[in-house]
Amino acid sequence: MARLKVEFVYCGLRVRDLVRSLRFYRKLGFRIYARGVMSHGGVWVQLVFPGAAQRLELNFYAPANPYYEPIRQGTEFDHLGFRVSDVEAWEKELRRRKFPIVARMQGTGENIVYTRDPDGNWIEFFGPDPK
Repeated sequence: MARLKVEFVYCGLRVRDLVRSLRFYRKLGFRIYARGVMSHGGVWVQLVFPGAAQRLELNFYAPANPYYEPIRQGTEFDHLGFRVSDVEAWEKELRRRKFPIVARMQGTGENIVYTRDPDGNWIEFFGPDPK
């Protein structure tokens, strides 16, 4: 098997109020890089800080969303995001290493697989859609 390319790209932070959080991070100096709506209805906004390579992604899940969880102080961390060259091959490798697959999203421009660490923190691997 060819060596898989993987690159740490961003960290996802779960927020209670997206508008309030955007206001805070923009005041801190971050700029909006990209934004969108996930296939399950969650809303994300990626921010960049001048001079930094990695991004900060703010994620908002409404109470009706399947990924919604009540947030308690200190539980806002959402996930780490890694770009991979081949999501299907990486998913196969995660399974081979006996890492749990906690979500798989594919279609409408998404090709993502998630695992989690021993403390339950999600780790996302995303890449090109094979279609």
